Order: sequence, then C-alpha cells, then structure tokens
Amino acid sequence: MAMITLRNVEKCYETRAGRTFVLRQINVDVRKGEFLTVMGPSGAGKTTLLNIIGMLDGDFTGEYYLDGHPVHELPPKEKKTLGRDYVGFIFQHFHLLDDLTVAENLDIPLSYRNVKRSERQALVADILDRFQIVAKKDLFPSQLSGGQQQLVAVARAVVAEPKLILADEPTGALHSSQGQMIMDLLRELNEQGSTIIQVTHNEKWAAYGNRIINLLDGWMVKT
Repeated sequence: MAMITLRNVEKCYETRAGRTFVLRQINVDVRKGEFLTVMGPSGAGKTTLLNIIGMLDGDFTGEYYLDGHPVHELPPKEKKTLGRDYVGFIFQHFHLLDDLTVAENLDIPLSYRNVKRSERQALVADILDRFQIVAKKDLFPSQLSGGQQQLVAVARAVVAEPKLILADEPTGALHSSQGQMIMDLLRELNEQGSTIIQVTHNEKWAAYGNRIINLLDGWMVKT
C-alpha cells in the first residue's frame, strides 16, 4: 500500500523572465516501509521535493496524498498537525537550537505532541541511551563536533517515532566513518518499520535505499 502518492506535482516561481519551474510532472508512489533515495545534481529539485513531502512547502500544484490524507486540499492548520504527527526531518545543517541543551533539543518534538512531561523525560532518556549520547545531554550544540550534532539531529527526528523520516543529505557535513554510522542508523530504523526518503549525492549511501529515483532540471528521469 502506498503511504505517499504524488500526481503531476509541479512547483514554479514567477520571475521577470516568466515562469521558472523547479519541479515538473512528478508522479511517484512510496510504499509503507520503503527506503527511497532521491538523487540528482545541484538545482535538480531534490530538496524542494522533500520539503513538499514534509509539508514545509505548500506552494505547489498537483495532488499529494499522505496515508490517504489529501495534503493538497488541507488548510494550513491541518497540514501542520499532519506533518507533526507523521514526519521526522533530518536536515543537512543540523538545525539544532543553539540555546538549548542536547536533552532540551530532543524534548522539542515531544512537547509539540502534548506528551506528558514524565513520559517525555523517559523517551528522551531512552533515545539518549540508544544513540549513546547520554554523556552529552547537558551540552549545547556549539560544544559538540559536527558528527555529534548530526547524531543529535537524527535522534531528534526519530524521538517521537515518526512514520516517515525525511533526510536531506544527512551525511553531507560528516566524514566517512560518521556518515557510515548515520546511514547504519537509518537502515536500522527502516528495518524497524519507518518509511525513509533520503536525498544524497553519494552513490554508496544511495545504495542503502531499496529504490532510487533521479531528478534532472525538475523532471524525474530514467537512468
């Protein structure tokens, strides 16, 4: 069964020179439990596609269904709730909150879901242990290495056990051994049932997915 269905999804900007398309006629289905890789050169539309799927960008045409919900028809408030309940986002540049500790950063997604404080503390303690970052819980992001920050970013994305994990170049700022660790974590999460869509330039990491789609100038292309 498809968790995600995109039909003729397009995104464009109006410029003085006319209309500039970022995505053209995107038609794709993503099954529950799939690990999908999106590849393509810079400017191909990969991050834009991920932002649309993650409901960070609602300015598109076409149809988008997430687990049967018609995202393209939903008002902003319902879309925000759906995104909060379904999606964990791993950004290339971490997007951790600098003035919060590691533990407080991990608590944020849970606080949005109205989880009780005692339950939140237990979930944060569990994820700190699982990611082997208990010793870092009271540190601020600026006190962590790039690899440690990305590890925290992945932990934050999965702490609320989202059904869908979106990873935008999750290893882009890391050296290879750290990248390997992040990718192994993503594979483990996928094996535990999470649906994952990752954007990457790295063919080794791309192979972690069970399917690859390629974008070029906003179009899906066959390779």
